[in-house]
Amino acid sequence: MPVLSVIVPFYNVEKYIGPCLDSIAAQTLKDLEVICVDDGSDDGGPAVVEARQADDRRIHLIRQDNHGVGHARNVGVRQAAGRYLAFVDGDDTVPRDALGRLVSSLESTGSDLACGNVMRLYRNLLVRSWAHKEAFAKPVKGTHITRHPLLIRDRMLWNKVYRRSFWDELGLSFPERMYEDQVVAMAAHVGARSVDVLAKVVYHWRQRDEPGSSITQRRLEPANLRDRLLSVLETADLLARRAPRLKPDFDRDTMDIDMSVAVEAVAAMGPSADPALIDLIARYLDGVSREAWQSVPFAHRLQVHLLHERRLAELVDVHAQDRDGRLRPRVRPAGFLRRRWYGRHPWLPGRLSDVSDELDVSARLVELDWRDGRLAGAGWVGLGNFDVGALGRARLRVRLEERGTGETVQLCEQDSAPVWKHVEDEDGDILPQHVFPFSFSFDPATLTPAQLARRGRWDLRLDLKGPGLRLDGKVGGPRWLPPAIPAPRRRSGVWLVPVRTVKGSWGLRLRTAEAIIGECRVDGGDLVFSGEMSDVGDGEPMLRLRRRSDGEEMYFPVSLAGQDFHARVPLADVDERVGDESCWEVVIDQGKALLPLVRTRQRPVVTVAERHFLVDRGEDGCLLLAER
Repeated sequence: MPVLSVIVPFYNVEKYIGPCLDSIAAQTLKDLEVICVDDGSDDGGPAVVEARQADDRRIHLIRQDNHGVGHARNVGVRQAAGRYLAFVDGDDTVPRDALGRLVSSLESTGSDLACGNVMRLYRNLLVRSWAHKEAFAKPVKGTHITRHPLLIRDRMLWNKVYRRSFWDELGLSFPERMYEDQVVAMAAHVGARSVDVLAKVVYHWRQRDEPGSSITQRRLEPANLRDRLLSVLETADLLARRAPRLKPDFDRDTMDIDMSVAVEAVAAMGPSADPALIDLIARYLDGVSREAWQSVPFAHRLQVHLLHERRLAELVDVHAQDRDGRLRPRVRPAGFLRRRWYGRHPWLPGRLSDVSDELDVSARLVELDWRDGRLAGAGWVGLGNFDVGALGRARLRVRLEERGTGETVQLCEQDSAPVWKHVEDEDGDILPQHVFPFSFSFDPATLTPAQLARRGRWDLRLDLKGPGLRLDGKVGGPRWLPPAIPAPRRRSGVWLVPVRTVKGSWGLRLRTAEAIIGECRVDGGDLVFSGEMSDVGDGEPMLRLRRRSDGEEMYFPVSLAGQDFHARVPLADVDERVGDESCWEVVIDQGKALLPLVRTRQRPVVTVAERHFLVDRGEDGCLLLAER
């Protein structure tokens, strides 16, 4: 009898099943069996499994007609002989020590279930799974979902090892439909006597990019939505019966995620949507508390309400308004001792209209440059996607705030009245925004010698004060749109560097520089730059591109003449973008890593071989190469 049975259902994943099985075969835990269940594949996947099977006796292949992944998993469980059970999808992979860690934890604690952290695998990039980030931030042995409620988001099957006797005692089996794992994973969490939570990553969950290749990519199809809703209803019923204190947390996530899919799908179907689908949605929403309704943004809340009321024609209209940026409900205050703000819309009842917790400053800089030795800027601030005319005038205060010390330098304090602006986003769409304009001016002479000596980081922040309203936030803006980042200026031997973070927030960086880039341009598809180093060191310098998301590195030569350096990076040779955007820091390796300060103002956006690059400055004023 093996210690562990690993069940791998697969269907048309020829491209991925080999790496999947290789990752399982390479586990440090050797005493395992791998039960592969082919769910009627019509590609070369089964042949890949047979080839691995010939080299590894632990791998077994079961072939069946296409009945769905739930049926395939049930078949695998019936064939499993191990003391423990694990499940791996045929397009994912498992870190080398993952299964051993999970089994070892169960052996030492006697828990029924062990689960671990997850990373998303996109091409060659691993990123944290948002669903697992908080619940698996630190290890907890012998806990339970009722004592560790963040596990309500751990609804996936495959980042776990289950004690087989526990599985059988609970009578767990998979519904034969899509989204079959959520109900089983939640039933296991609720039914376990104790659970081990591992902070270590135990699973690599692949994000596939072939069109229509996954259940998630087909989420708007009626059959897909139906199965999703059935799983939501079963899970909600399970929690209401067995762990009622967890249901509000489940409902908040479901209102945010699953109901977003339902709104999008039904809005596309319109009034012709299958009434049985709408009945499933209404059945679930009938049991959702007012607090869970209030947990989602106003625009989404309105659309879910219309869906609940079966007002499909109105839903189509509101969904189009929201998509096109035309849904701008007017906010009004109510109350004296405890003022609340409400979004007004004729189709949403007052009990669901409170938007007090949604009002948040969204401040965008549209101008920034040095003028007569001062850094002058202008922008506007909105309060989300609302008509804020009811506020009348607001008091705005713009300041620089130093990280760590909290010291501030006030840049302006002014009254402002809201105006309508047509605002461009990074996708080129023009959307109406109701905003309060502001402007400011910063004189570097206001910085004290002590502040200059600290060489700190200062965030540009804005306070907004209105009747019954006080808000504060950072000033930002889309990185691929104007304004360009002004060149740095020097004061008392310290560089004052206007910067914008990767997320778009503006600020000021005070620093010295061991290397300075004085020229930067794009020449024939190459990024070309040159500058000067204060200390050339002993060896030949190298140019290193370092991707911020995962530390991936690329190297290019640097020409050195005395203290002057010159480098050329063929943009077509840079590794392809992974995800929506890749950002590469430009580092000069000269015995130590130098982040060269960029003095040039030029900030070109260039297209090379149908790839779009932005040559920008990073948070240290260093050279940053981004691709969208």
